[in-house]
Amino acid sequence: MIRIVNKGSIASKLILAIAICLCFTPQVNSPTALLMGLILSSLNILPHGFHPEKWTKKLLAYSIVGLGFGINGKEALAVTGDGIELIISSIAFTLIAGTLLTRFMKLDKVTGYLITVGTAICGGSAIAAVAPAIKAKDKQIGLALATVFILNSLALFIFPVVGHALSLDQVTFGQWAAIAIHDTSSVVGASQAYGSIALTTATTLKLSRALWIIPVALMSAFFFKSESKKPKVPLFIVFYILAIIASDMLPQFDFAFNSVFELSKQTMVLCLFLIGSSLSFERLRESGPKPIILGVALWVMISVGSLAWLLMM
Repeated sequence: MIRIVNKGSIASKLILAIAICLCFTPQVNSPTALLMGLILSSLNILPHGFHPEKWTKKLLAYSIVGLGFGINGKEALAVTGDGIELIISSIAFTLIAGTLLTRFMKLDKVTGYLITVGTAICGGSAIAAVAPAIKAKDKQIGLALATVFILNSLALFIFPVVGHALSLDQVTFGQWAAIAIHDTSSVVGASQAYGSIALTTATTLKLSRALWIIPVALMSAFFFKSESKKPKVPLFIVFYILAIIASDMLPQFDFAFNSVFELSKQTMVLCLFLIGSSLSFERLRESGPKPIILGVALWVMISVGSLAWLLMM
């Protein structure tokens, strides 16, 4: 194990404090935070007594609730009505295919499910919402997030190239990007590079898909319940719904809601740093190639399938 500083030293605590502060700056995004935590953990310089797993689940839940204040429920429902067939079909297909592939590959059930949910809905946000509902461990969350973030990075470059090669119009490309690219940030980046109409189409459709976090998280809590316990509705999902309703019905508090939304985005970044700091490159190697193989397989299937659907419409 590599060690640069003593784990009990002031330097170790100072490095941790600086890393946490950086998570609240615009220079550090979610993938960067995950990688930063992973590197610090792998270098074995995080201080003794630092147990990120104690904080991750609660912070994830709080962050998801706060993100609800940034969703325009009425607009999302309106867009959902226009593309309901494609949305439901793509989500259902991905969930079924992911479940079957996870069993076939003999991959850890929770890790496979998180990768599947991230591919089906909206990447890291979906993983973050479902993880507390199914009591996923930090390692399982980290593997799923790492897989999704790698594919997100590739999508930024691959999708515009494929779109131009196939001479897709901007509306079709925007719909395709919203369905087949995981995270909203990558959807925005890829569609923005394609054109303004593609950007508008992609962001509105992606917004409607975010609402599907709610039923999928509730369904997940039911299917992953302990055999000795009755399924419970995760409270943070209830508050997430209330946050969406409040932001729609109380426009006079937009400033406060937007402030909570922005803070929640940065808290989510901190969560990913904590998840990364509970992992290490050694642990990732021990997990083998199965998570990334599952992620790529699902991504290719949903990308090809959704594009074929759109071209036939």
